[in-house]
Amino acid sequence: MKIGVVTFPGTLDDADAARAIRLAGATPVALWHASDDLKGVDAVVLPGGFSYGDYLRCGAIAALAPVMNSVVTAAAAGVPVLGICNGFQVLCESHLLPGALIRNSQQRFVCRDQELVVVNNSTAWTRDFQANETITIPLKNGEGNFQATEETVAELEGEGRVVFRYAGLNPNGSMNDIAGITNARGNVVGLMPHPEHAVESGFGVHSPAGSRAGTDGLRFFTSALHATLAV
Repeated sequence: MKIGVVTFPGTLDDADAARAIRLAGATPVALWHASDDLKGVDAVVLPGGFSYGDYLRCGAIAALAPVMNSVVTAAAAGVPVLGICNGFQVLCESHLLPGALIRNSQQRFVCRDQELVVVNNSTAWTRDFQANETITIPLKNGEGNFQATEETVAELEGEGRVVFRYAGLNPNGSMNDIAGITNARGNVVGLMPHPEHAVESGFGVHSPAGSRAGTDGLRFFTSALHATLAV
């Protein structure tokens, strides 16, 4: 299985995403923002960072990049797409997911190990989790405050499209403690925490298994692998 990792100017976590994909057993493929060629990949990851310096709105310029035309088309055809942090912002700006990510409610950057509740484990990126399972994933953002109209939030909740909810505390003021959502089909998922930073023991989050031993993030990428193989 080949999973593409898009690099925009200002992307920071593309190498981390590629490593996570390799550890999951798939092959990472580098995709460039200025090219519309997805190189025949089976899934796509939009990694974190500060695409185009976060000018205008976070993800707004990246949403207009040539590669996103192809990502939108691929998503409509059912290709799994994961947006992490800035990638989540790009998905919202591309209208692949509803809502918007705005400045954190406390008006400062947050960096912490964050507990999440897995609300929906039926998406292409969450099938290896248990429903209502609590996992720990690193979080680092300044504009992670998910907001949408009351009607949109009610629709997300009613259709089971909230994928992750913040547990313990809400780090950024997101409505309904929403940390991640999916489209109606379940192949496009966006979340603010960074699963690619919790894929290898010794480099993840603190866990009962030991210091930096948490690897909950790896199951995002194995989920995509299993979802594609099951098609």
